[in-house]
Amino acid sequence: MKLLLLYSWLLAVAAALDPLQYVNLFIGTVNGGHTFPGATVPHGMVKVGMDTDSPGNHAGYDSDARYNVTGFSQLHQSGTGGQVPLSNFKLFPIHNCSAFEQCLTTIDSRKILRHILPDGSVDDYASPGYFSTNLSNSIRVELTSTRRTALHRYTFPEESTTPRILLDVTNDGQISANDITMLINSETGRMTASGSFADSFGIARYNAYACVDFKGDFSGPVEYGPYKINYPDLWGTDIQQHYYTWGYEHGGLVGFPGSKTGPTTILARVGISLLSVEQACANAEKEISDWNFERVVRDSEAQWRDILGRVQVNTDGVADNTTTLLYSSLYRTHITPADLTGENPGWSSSEPYYDSFYCNWDTYRTLFPLMSLHDPQRFAAIVRGMIDIQKNEGWLPECREMGTKQFVQGGSHGDPILAEFFIKYQNHTSSLGVSDKDLYNALLADAENTPPNWNIQGRQADVWKELGYIPSDTTYRGGANTKQVSRAIEYAFDDFAISQVAKGLNKVEDAAKYAARARNFMNSWNGSISVPDTEEDISGFFQPRFANGTWNYTDPRHCSVHDPTGSTCFLNAIRRDGFYETSPIVYSQYVPHDTAKLIELQGGRKKFIERLDWMFDNGYFDSTNEPSQQIPHMYHYADKPGYSARRVRETINQYFNTSRNGLPGNDDSGAMGSYVFFYLAGMYPLPATKQYLLSSPYFPSISFHNPLLNSTTTFVSRGFGSGIYVKSVTVNGRPQKSTCFLDWDVFTTSSTVILELTDDVEVNCGGELPPSLSSGGYD
Repeated sequence: MKLLLLYSWLLAVAAALDPLQYVNLFIGTVNGGHTFPGATVPHGMVKVGMDTDSPGNHAGYDSDARYNVTGFSQLHQSGTGGQVPLSNFKLFPIHNCSAFEQCLTTIDSRKILRHILPDGSVDDYASPGYFSTNLSNSIRVELTSTRRTALHRYTFPEESTTPRILLDVTNDGQISANDITMLINSETGRMTASGSFADSFGIARYNAYACVDFKGDFSGPVEYGPYKINYPDLWGTDIQQHYYTWGYEHGGLVGFPGSKTGPTTILARVGISLLSVEQACANAEKEISDWNFERVVRDSEAQWRDILGRVQVNTDGVADNTTTLLYSSLYRTHITPADLTGENPGWSSSEPYYDSFYCNWDTYRTLFPLMSLHDPQRFAAIVRGMIDIQKNEGWLPECREMGTKQFVQGGSHGDPILAEFFIKYQNHTSSLGVSDKDLYNALLADAENTPPNWNIQGRQADVWKELGYIPSDTTYRGGANTKQVSRAIEYAFDDFAISQVAKGLNKVEDAAKYAARARNFMNSWNGSISVPDTEEDISGFFQPRFANGTWNYTDPRHCSVHDPTGSTCFLNAIRRDGFYETSPIVYSQYVPHDTAKLIELQGGRKKFIERLDWMFDNGYFDSTNEPSQQIPHMYHYADKPGYSARRVRETINQYFNTSRNGLPGNDDSGAMGSYVFFYLAGMYPLPATKQYLLSSPYFPSISFHNPLLNSTTTFVSRGFGSGIYVKSVTVNGRPQKSTCFLDWDVFTTSSTVILELTDDVEVNCGGELPPSLSSGGYD
């Protein structure tokens, strides 16, 4: 029967739409989205793409035609802030020089504009697994990749008599390289390079290694040599002989014979490793032994088609831009974390190794719950890797890059990620290679042990256990005492997540202990605080407090668009306002595991709804920060799901589109992409639980295929086009207990969910509200 269902699903996919036709890689490549439009495979280590000289080139690329191309590097992040990350080992084609020694090699000297199309846009193209551009000097560049290897194809015009390709070793986006090496093989032109580089959101450094080979209608280079600044050294073979100096630009340059009958095509294969140049060369030789550019593109497309095709939509009556927004958002959720298995620089292990958690604060809310729906095997590998990190470093990873620990943002958010996996797949952990014991021990390490430096891993567990909040006036060894209120709320959710795992493991005492600690968010609630300068009665907010129990004060408008001081709440080691990335106004509407208690603290459902409306109507909702992601759905808990659906639609319409500036801020490693996907799919997940809040899909039907469970769950919207509010729900013909949420078991077997839609915004939950810790429902 299972084989028959699988065969039926495969036939359906074969006849379904091709999701790759609806992926726009350029969404968010201007206006601070910092998205990566280059070539990569799902969760690939290598992300090969264009680098530009724009100020917002955190993913290397900027689609603004004013900015020049500086190279094509092999490693990038997507949607991050911090410093510019991972633009390592740039290649750059040089058209013609009067002589080898006269070639200009620094970024400022060699950079060049792109060819401009008649509509004024740059002549760039991208699709999953492929990127191309035409430079203004008529050189064409094409890129593709495997997991650890990039393949470049450079087509030089006929007048390029000696096509040359440069390897930039020092410019990683920050110009942070030191301890670099580079060697050139005089016979083949192979360049091997290494260096130590600064990470982009912390204080650590990482080592990276590259191996570059060339292939074309030639047996080897006709010129080669290292360069320093703008001085190539003909016939030299390594940087050290060229007197490497920190702070200067260094690299290598090779020249090849040009074609006498037309354009010259040169392939450049770049293997990358975090272990050694030998490993980088081995990666390249193993993954692209045939030098077949089209084959590598096809293989990459097949991987993307497999993962994206697990979600299928009916597009009847749906604008193409909506479908494009859905699949483009889904695509970005599979760029990171990166699969660095076999490249762990820290210790030897047979476990999977994933990195580029950048950061869990951003992704635990929606990205990993989305992975639960359609990519459980990958999720299991990530969890195994996280547990292995905890075993070797003492705490679960929070924010990482290339094997280094970066700054913690909120809580210890490896906890809800592991809990999300366990709650959904407890019956499959053994078959997926995940140890229940090791998973639980990793959670306990975060909950009970204070690390030497909580800036980069773990929690401030000692004072959390002692006081039940994080005081704002006491200096503790181990890290900067900032973000106290935000951390208290996040720590409470972390403990809630652990309580759910303990419950699943029948650890009754632990479940009660961590559920009690999950209620500690109330210790930061000050009911006497009101919003200044407003006629509305908006009172009761989370606030910082001192170690002796008395209250500190932060203006509820602090860090909002209406903050009188113009402050922001980003990472700052000396800030004492208590909040991170958003205002007390937003945070005081956000306790994901116990919204019922939050409603009680605010005076009941009517007051809660009024506060939500006031927040939206006065511009305090901020679509760019993670605590805001669930806010449009909070009306569910006050029995007004229609109001949630309306706010969801307003959020999408106001802040998101398919243009190059179609994101309101950083994509945050796919965090924004995942929450937009859920909005469009008509759901919002409650991480580390079995519940999904329901709104309504933007499609007549949407299906999720789970390859592990061999199940396909399809949502069908009856009345699509005439209403967006859910008035009744059936699953396989059975009426459901609530119109506001569904349980995970809907996705564990093939199900058909029928949503009856109406245009009546005053619909209610039909009898049962979504669960909360204080009101029950999580059992």
